[in-house]
Amino acid sequence: MDNLENEKKIRKAFKAKTWNEIKTHDSWSVFKIMAEFVEGFEKMSKIGPCVAIFGSARVSMSHEYYRLAEEIAYLLTKKGFGIITGGGPGIMEAGNKGAHFAGGKSVGINIDLPFEQRSNPFIDTDKFFEFDYFFVRKVMFMRYSQGYIVLPGGFGTLDELFEAITLVQTQKLINFPIVLVKKAYWAGLIDWLKRHLVEENMVQPGDMEIFTVVDTAEEAVKIIEDFYKKYALKPNF
Repeated sequence: MDNLENEKKIRKAFKAKTWNEIKTHDSWSVFKIMAEFVEGFEKMSKIGPCVAIFGSARVSMSHEYYRLAEEIAYLLTKKGFGIITGGGPGIMEAGNKGAHFAGGKSVGINIDLPFEQRSNPFIDTDKFFEFDYFFVRKVMFMRYSQGYIVLPGGFGTLDELFEAITLVQTQKLINFPIVLVKKAYWAGLIDWLKRHLVEENMVQPGDMEIFTVVDTAEEAVKIIEDFYKKYALKPNF
């Protein structure tokens, strides 16, 4: 986006509005948000146990991370889990692809964006959902995922990761498996968390145990499988 276009958007956003305009806009927003929640809950509740796979939309099919996500999804599906992704390209596509070719449930929760995000062709036609609001989409992931597999990604991936960690830390979400894959990619972040958040007492040392870091597909799948040998599958709220 160039500076002129960005300036126009800022000016439009800050343009003075009448009280009636504000109330009308907010009221319609509430109805739209409610509609997204109702439709999402109704459809997602019928799908069954799934694991969410997160990661960059920007990796190609030949990329190491794409192949890794596809393998993880395939193995999880063979263990009886469905797969939920953000429904887009890259690692999300790889996750849906692995589930598709393993003969399992392949769910896509897409978000309407002005760039980058498009649905991938490996989502089951009856399990594709599109949302306007990121926070509604997040709730669907949190409520209906029995585990998070987090592969290398950008701001969106980090957003989903830290949202889950925060909700587990504050006991708003049950302590379910959160698995980061590729130690080399996450090493700098993990080191920063330990050196600053833990050492400066911003979080408790035990909070670092909310998530696990692994390198291989087999390790990631084993963490999910071992967890649910002990606990019944259920929604997370």
